[in-house]
Amino acid sequence: QVQLVESGGGSVQAGGSLRLTCAPSVHTFNPHAMAWFRQAPGKERELVAALGWPEGNTYVTNVVKGRFTISRDEAKKTVYLQMNRLNPEDTALYYCAADLTWYSERFYLPSRSSEYAYWGQGTQVTVSS
Repeated sequence: QVQLVESGGGSVQAGGSLRLTCAPSVHTFNPHAMAWFRQAPGKERELVAALGWPEGNTYVTNVVKGRFTISRDEAKKTVYLQMNRLNPEDTALYYCAADLTWYSERFYLPSRSSEYAYWGQGTQVTVSS
């Protein structure tokens, strides 16, 4: 059973940057897609960014587009979320997720949390004004 381990969260002031890392516990893991979700207190979990594997196609939600970038290290099966110009509205618990389902559409990127079977425990990001 693969486990996803997130790291890189923390507390920063508005305008600052953080880079989140998500690494699987085994490298024989072959995802169709990996993604970052976040959940703020009292709000639903939302998709922040997703990345297809092996094509490398990406999606970033409009709320963070231009500030956040999702990328990967193919050899390590590791995914990163670079977050720049953070603001207090970005404060949330950030989760890494992976979907191992096979899809006939190679470039399909799952957008619902229910489509991702594997989850990390989350890493807290707190942005102060």
